[in-house]
Amino acid sequence: MKALFGAVSLLLVLGIVSLLVKKQLPAGSAQSPQQQSQQAQQQVKQQVEAAMQQVPRAVPDDK
Repeated sequence: MKALFGAVSLLLVLGIVSLLVKKQLPAGSAQSPQQQSQQAQQQVKQQVEAAMQQVPRAVPDDK
């Protein structure tokens, strides 16, 4: 009885782990390194442009 319970528990744990791994892996549309690089460059460009459009803060005079 203990062996049966142990085997069922092991199968249950393996099933849960496999589902979690399946959720964590990308959906199969892996990008090439060149595409990843271009995407990262585009994101940096957008962030820099957004930062440049912010209202400048007043700089206190050091006297």
